[in-house]
Amino acid sequence: MSPRIGLDRATLLQAATEMADEHGLESVTLASLAQKLKIRSPSLYNHVNGLPDLRRELALSGLAKMSTRFEAVLPEASGDEALRAFSRAYLDFARRHPGLYEAVQRAPDPEDRELSEAGAVVVGLVVRVIETYGLRGDAAIHAVRGIRSVLHGFVSIERQGGFGMPLDLDVTFRLLVDTFIAGVKSLREQGEA
Repeated sequence: MSPRIGLDRATLLQAATEMADEHGLESVTLASLAQKLKIRSPSLYNHVNGLPDLRRELALSGLAKMSTRFEAVLPEASGDEALRAFSRAYLDFARRHPGLYEAVQRAPDPEDRELSEAGAVVVGLVVRVIETYGLRGDAAIHAVRGIRSVLHGFVSIERQGGFGMPLDLDVTFRLLVDTFIAGVKSLREQGEA
């Protein structure tokens, strides 16, 4: 079976991204994607090797978009401002692309070098920010894990509607990031980092 004219991998990925961002990653199945594209499900196999391959492609796309966004905001700042800029970019990405955000949260297959390398690029950008605090090696990785946990926790609670009180979420987010920054500085000053 030949591919539908005008349907290519990029078009397919764009449609899957739209579905994931609108309805969640789990809503993206081969049947639902084929329905959105007005094709038969078997036609998708001309472009992807099944649902795991499609979700892998969504993760790669998400990581590429994250890297691009982070690279755009980081050169303009250092130290506290760099960490704040990174944190705002992280939250913005999760808000704009909730489906892609969900796709990048899954740990890659250790055998998948391309996906592991794409994830390493994002981690490397965050490590670069953390190193401006004088943290190196394991201490830097612990701090990266810490900020990722803080940001992911906020994103997850926000997405699930868990912040029910009528307070400005952006103020809460700013206070959360500033508290993390104060903690990192405190560890550095105490020589524990």
